[in-house]
Amino acid sequence: MCRRILDLVYDNEKETYASVKKPTTTDTIRLNKLRWFGHVQRMEENGIPKRVLYMNLETTRLRGRPRNRWQDEVREDGRIVGGEEWQEKVHNREEWKKLLSMARN
Repeated sequence: MCRRILDLVYDNEKETYASVKKPTTTDTIRLNKLRWFGHVQRMEENGIPKRVLYMNLETTRLRGRPRNRWQDEVREDGRIVGGEEWQEKVHNREEWKKLLSMARN
């Protein structure tokens, strides 16, 4: 969309979004995942989304390299955005919002 507006034939996605001061698509997805994760973490223990997030299914995995789970991706995204202490900030809503807004800019 930004390429069409700026009339660019082909350009690097990061440079295009940096020129209009918008986060890239992958950054937006990463921040939305983290925002939802923070919301679920602050829920009550018996809330359905939190129970589903930490549900352990008793199934066997396929052979070969294990697939990434959603929690693994969120853990990696949290390290990218907030460093090593990002999990402690999840429970404080104001700090969490501040961390995500700093990552967005």
